[in-house]
Amino acid sequence: MTASVGDLVPLAATLLDHLRGSGHTIATAESLTGGLVGATLTAVPGSSDAYLGGVVSYATALKTRVLGVPEDVVAEHGVVSEECATAMAAGARSLTGADLGLATTGVAGPGPQDGVPAGTVWVAVSAVGWTATEVLSLSGDRDEVRQGACEAVLRLALNFQPSA
Repeated sequence: MTASVGDLVPLAATLLDHLRGSGHTIATAESLTGGLVGATLTAVPGSSDAYLGGVVSYATALKTRVLGVPEDVVAEHGVVSEECATAMAAGARSLTGADLGLATTGVAGPGPQDGVPAGTVWVAVSAVGWTATEVLSLSGDRDEVRQGACEAVLRLALNFQPSA
Protein backbone atom coordinates (compact mmCIF):
# COMPACT_ATOMS: atom_id res chain seq x y z
CA MET A 1 0.00 0.00 0.00
CA THR A 2 1.14 3.54 -0.77
CA ALA A 3 2.20 5.85 2.05
CA SER A 4 -0.37 8.26 3.48
CA VAL A 5 0.16 12.00 3.37
CA GLY A 6 1.10 11.98 7.06
CA ASP A 7 3.73 9.37 6.29
CA LEU A 8 5.18 11.68 3.62
CA VAL A 9 5.76 14.65 5.94
CA PRO A 10 9.15 13.30 7.19
CA LEU A 11 10.23 12.94 3.54
CA ALA A 12 9.11 16.51 2.82
CA ALA A 13 10.97 17.70 5.94
CA THR A 14 14.15 15.99 4.75
CA LEU A 15 13.84 17.69 1.35
CA LEU A 16 13.19 21.10 2.89
CA ASP A 17 16.17 20.71 5.25
CA HIS A 18 18.29 19.72 2.24
CA LEU A 19 17.29 22.92 0.45
CA ARG A 20 17.38 25.25 3.47
CA GLY A 21 20.92 24.15 4.24
CA SER A 22 22.06 25.61 0.94
CA GLY A 23 19.66 28.56 0.86
CA HIS A 24 17.66 27.18 -2.08
CA THR A 25 13.94 27.50 -2.67
CA ILE A 26 11.28 25.26 -4.19
CA ALA A 27 7.97 25.61 -6.05
CA THR A 28 5.44 23.12 -7.40
CA ALA A 29 3.33 22.58 -10.52
CA GLU A 30 0.71 19.90 -9.99
CA SER A 31 -1.90 18.30 -12.16
CA LEU A 32 -3.18 14.92 -10.97
CA THR A 33 -2.01 15.52 -7.39
CA GLY A 34 -4.22 18.61 -7.12
CA GLY A 35 -2.07 20.41 -4.57
CA LEU A 36 -1.08 17.37 -2.53
CA VAL A 37 2.66 18.01 -2.98
CA GLY A 38 2.28 21.60 -1.81
CA ALA A 39 0.09 20.50 1.10
CA THR A 40 2.66 17.90 2.13
CA LEU A 41 5.48 20.44 2.00
CA THR A 42 3.52 23.02 3.97
CA ALA A 43 2.67 20.45 6.65
CA VAL A 44 6.32 20.83 7.72
CA PRO A 45 6.83 23.58 10.32
CA GLY A 46 9.02 26.33 8.91
CA SER A 47 8.42 25.27 5.30
CA SER A 48 8.03 28.91 4.26
CA ASP A 49 11.82 29.24 4.56
CA ALA A 50 12.15 27.23 1.34
CA TYR A 51 8.71 26.63 -0.23
CA LEU A 52 7.55 29.61 -2.28
CA GLY A 53 4.25 28.24 -3.60
CA GLY A 54 2.71 26.34 -6.43
CA VAL A 55 0.23 26.08 -9.24
CA VAL A 56 -2.48 23.45 -9.52
CA SER A 57 -2.96 23.20 -13.27
CA TYR A 58 -5.56 20.51 -13.81
CA ALA A 59 -6.73 22.06 -17.11
CA THR A 60 -4.47 21.89 -20.14
CA ALA A 61 -5.08 25.58 -20.83
CA LEU A 62 -3.51 26.48 -17.48
CA LYS A 63 -0.49 24.33 -18.23
CA THR A 64 0.13 26.35 -21.38
CA ARG A 65 -1.07 29.80 -20.28
CA VAL A 66 0.22 29.94 -16.69
CA LEU A 67 3.13 27.50 -16.61
CA GLY A 68 4.33 28.14 -20.15
CA VAL A 69 4.10 24.55 -21.40
CA PRO A 70 4.49 24.94 -25.18
CA GLU A 71 1.32 24.09 -27.09
CA ASP A 72 3.37 21.99 -29.51
CA VAL A 73 4.54 19.82 -26.57
CA VAL A 74 0.91 19.16 -25.66
CA ALA A 75 -0.03 18.50 -29.29
CA GLU A 76 2.89 16.16 -29.99
CA HIS A 77 3.38 14.38 -26.65
CA GLY A 78 0.20 15.02 -24.63
CA VAL A 79 -0.11 16.29 -21.08
CA VAL A 80 0.87 12.94 -19.58
CA SER A 81 4.42 12.93 -20.88
CA GLU A 82 8.00 13.52 -19.83
CA GLU A 83 8.11 16.64 -21.99
CA CYS A 84 5.03 18.15 -20.34
CA ALA A 85 6.23 17.32 -16.82
CA THR A 86 9.63 18.87 -17.54
CA ALA A 87 8.04 22.03 -18.95
CA MET A 88 5.70 22.27 -15.94
CA ALA A 89 8.61 22.01 -13.49
CA ALA A 90 10.57 24.67 -15.39
CA GLY A 91 7.43 26.82 -15.51
CA ALA A 92 7.01 26.62 -11.73
CA ARG A 93 10.60 27.81 -11.31
CA SER A 94 10.18 30.63 -13.81
CA LEU A 95 6.84 31.80 -12.42
CA THR A 96 7.94 31.89 -8.78
CA GLY A 97 11.66 32.56 -9.01
CA ALA A 98 12.39 29.34 -7.10
CA ASP A 99 15.65 27.46 -7.53
CA LEU A 100 13.89 24.10 -7.89
CA GLY A 101 10.60 23.25 -9.57
CA LEU A 102 8.67 20.03 -8.98
CA ALA A 103 5.91 18.78 -11.29
CA THR A 104 3.37 15.97 -11.40
CA THR A 105 1.16 14.99 -14.32
CA GLY A 106 -0.69 11.78 -15.01
CA VAL A 107 -3.90 9.81 -14.85
CA ALA A 108 -5.27 9.11 -11.37
CA GLY A 109 -8.15 7.03 -12.70
CA PRO A 110 -10.38 5.24 -12.40
CA GLY A 111 -10.20 4.88 -16.18
CA PRO A 112 -7.79 5.89 -18.94
CA GLN A 113 -7.48 9.44 -20.28
CA ASP A 114 -6.67 10.09 -23.94
CA GLY A 115 -5.56 6.47 -24.30
CA VAL A 116 -3.19 6.66 -21.31
CA PRO A 117 -3.90 4.01 -18.66
CA ALA A 118 -4.88 4.98 -15.12
CA GLY A 119 -1.85 5.00 -12.83
CA THR A 120 0.51 6.40 -15.47
CA VAL A 121 2.35 9.34 -13.92
CA TRP A 122 5.29 11.51 -14.91
CA VAL A 123 7.17 13.47 -12.26
CA ALA A 124 9.88 16.02 -12.96
CA VAL A 125 12.29 18.20 -11.03
CA SER A 126 13.97 21.18 -12.66
CA ALA A 127 16.82 23.46 -11.64
CA VAL A 128 19.07 25.62 -13.77
CA GLY A 129 21.29 23.18 -15.66
CA TRP A 130 19.70 20.09 -14.08
CA THR A 131 16.53 18.12 -14.74
CA ALA A 132 15.36 14.74 -13.48
CA THR A 133 12.26 12.82 -14.57
CA GLU A 134 10.62 9.53 -13.74
CA VAL A 135 7.67 7.64 -15.18
CA LEU A 136 5.53 5.61 -12.81
CA SER A 137 2.97 2.91 -13.31
CA LEU A 138 1.00 3.01 -10.08
CA SER A 139 -1.84 0.80 -8.96
CA GLY A 140 -4.63 1.45 -6.53
CA ASP A 141 -7.44 3.95 -6.26
CA ARG A 142 -7.19 7.67 -7.02
CA ASP A 143 -5.87 8.53 -3.56
CA GLU A 144 -3.16 5.87 -3.75
CA VAL A 145 -2.06 7.04 -7.21
CA ARG A 146 -1.94 10.67 -6.08
CA GLN A 147 0.01 9.78 -2.91
CA GLY A 148 2.42 7.62 -4.91
CA ALA A 149 3.05 10.51 -7.30
CA CYS A 150 3.65 12.87 -4.38
CA GLU A 151 6.13 10.49 -2.78
CA ALA A 152 7.95 9.94 -6.07
CA VAL A 153 8.44 13.63 -6.86
CA LEU A 154 9.69 14.37 -3.33
CA ARG A 155 12.17 11.47 -3.54
CA LEU A 156 13.30 12.59 -7.00
CA ALA A 157 13.92 16.11 -5.68
CA LEU A 158 16.27 14.72 -3.04
CA ASN A 159 18.67 13.92 -5.91
CA PHE A 160 19.23 17.65 -6.41
CA GLN A 161 22.75 18.58 -5.36
CA PRO A 162 22.80 22.33 -4.78
CA SER A 163 25.97 24.18 -5.51
CA ALA A 164 27.28 26.43 -2.78
